[in-house]
Amino acid sequence: MKIAFISTFYPFRGGIAQFNANLYEELKKKHEVVSFTFTRQYPNFLFPGKTQYVTPEDKAIPIDSIPILDSINPFSYFKTAKRIAKEKPDIVITRYWISYLAPSLGMVAKLLRRRGFKVIAILDNVIPHESKFFDKPCAKWFLKHTDGCISMSKSVEKDMLSLRKDVRHTLSPHPLYNHFGEKIDPILAKSKLGINSSKRTLLFFGLIRDYKGLDLLIDAMNYLDNDYQLLIAGESYGSFEKYDQQINSIQKPDRVKIFNRYIEDEEVPIFFSSSDVCILPYKSATQSGITAIAYHLDVPLIATRTGGLSEAIEEPGTGLMVPEISSQSIAETIMKFFTIDRKFFIDNIQKQKELLTWENFSNDLINLVKSL
Repeated sequence: MKIAFISTFYPFRGGIAQFNANLYEELKKKHEVVSFTFTRQYPNFLFPGKTQYVTPEDKAIPIDSIPILDSINPFSYFKTAKRIAKEKPDIVITRYWISYLAPSLGMVAKLLRRRGFKVIAILDNVIPHESKFFDKPCAKWFLKHTDGCISMSKSVEKDMLSLRKDVRHTLSPHPLYNHFGEKIDPILAKSKLGINSSKRTLLFFGLIRDYKGLDLLIDAMNYLDNDYQLLIAGESYGSFEKYDQQINSIQKPDRVKIFNRYIEDEEVPIFFSSSDVCILPYKSATQSGITAIAYHLDVPLIATRTGGLSEAIEEPGTGLMVPEISSQSIAETIMKFFTIDRKFFIDNIQKQKELLTWENFSNDLINLVKSL
């Protein structure tokens, strides 16, 4: 089968590009895959991070993709569709994760379907965490121009069906990332980060945005004694000042270690190996790529009961769910976690590793294609 894959690829960085690279590599084992990417993904003034591009420290998979789509140049939409059509693919795969890209990716899909090509969309988010009035119309318009969709959580599937009920679809969980390297000795990892090796270590990892509830986790430290320490590792999309003020107001603020920056791929095993548990105190969620990293590095999770987090964590028994989205409830769940033998969670993570493979996701995707 010949596949055209239009999304974000190297040299762009981040979870979407990492996911696409892993899936591309898996699909290439049995199919001919041609990848297309952006010449401009986001204008710099709309991108809140420091850089959209891979740095020398990243362990990015250098996919040989064709840069052609400019998200804000409508002329490039027609050029992209024409170039993809030239390949005469059996199927076109794209991704949907943000309303901003609905016009560009949606128009490319629309133009290709006019030419008789089938389009499959992998859905990360249909309705964003921090939703705006235009999100539903954008998603509905994009979905209108697809022949099939693959969701990675039941909550995303539900959002999709609320906007388009007649689309062929399937559900397949987020596979595990495997390009970060292996876990290292916890004592060595903690020494590299300069943190206390005797404390129970909690990890908040990934891009820092309001919906992710870091403020709740910081406040939860007021309910935890000096045996606990918190690692905050990730780049803040917006000012970190409010979190700094909050940390300074808690009991023993030196228990919180801050790495407010993009965490390079080679550093990821150090943070997870240092930690007893990864905390997802999200106020809203669909699914989280952080679970895929945590499982790869054998770290259990504690998460609020929102979106698809419960089906990813509670159902397979790889961590605990917080019953209420509050600081006190987060703290109580953390204390409960440390009364349970950690081996119970690790054993269940090992079982998940056998299921959440790129091969299985690829097979689900191809089966969806064959059903069209």
